[in-house]
Amino acid sequence: MFDFIAKKRSIADSKVSFSQCGEDRIIQFLFDTLEIQRYRYLDIGAHHPRRSSNTYLFYTSGGSGVLIEPNPDLAALIAQVRPRDLCLNVGLAGQARSEVPFYVMSSDTLCTFSKCEAERMASECGEEISEVRYLKVLSPESVLSAHFRDGLNLVSLDVEGLELEILDAFDLQRYRPEVFCIETISYAIDGSGTKSSEIAQFMAKNGYMVFADTYINTIFVDRSRWERLGR
Repeated sequence: MFDFIAKKRSIADSKVSFSQCGEDRIIQFLFDTLEIQRYRYLDIGAHHPRRSSNTYLFYTSGGSGVLIEPNPDLAALIAQVRPRDLCLNVGLAGQARSEVPFYVMSSDTLCTFSKCEAERMASECGEEISEVRYLKVLSPESVLSAHFRDGLNLVSLDVEGLELEILDAFDLQRYRPEVFCIETISYAIDGSGTKSSEIAQFMAKNGYMVFADTYINTIFVDRSRWERLGR
């Protein structure tokens, strides 16, 4: 009887996560600690509206934001499942361009605008380039100025090789989210990918500290906001 009651209590107290490795629950802890209650997010390389999503938990809590997804089928699904969000069926890069090649890989989670990364995954990981589509690409500035003048709390970034180019184009003085969740490991079929030290160095240079690392993703928090809590 006591085992049954304990099991029911454990289920009731459990916390759902939609992220790949529980990143959304770590971010929720940061938001709670920083007393952020209204969630605004930018999800770059959103992929699926729920599965392995770093932002869907905050959508279920009343948050909203912009999701960038160049795959038209997934973009349509996001628009259907998450009508309160704006899903842009485009790419994101350092500068806005048109007719940019987008490499559709045999595993749809690995699609990329990076020719180098697409060819590496094909040669080293057994992936295939199924198709090359030509899509519009926006700059971070155009998205931020159009949709985040009222603030931004979270950026989730998973773009298979173009993370640094996108980060370098952010105006982190004008638009300064409290939290970044960035994929910092290259894909390898056996799980032995390489961690990016360059991303950590870039974020540190711009005043963000590593709060957590799930091997696949690194979660960064604005150092000044975090250290202010201890004063």
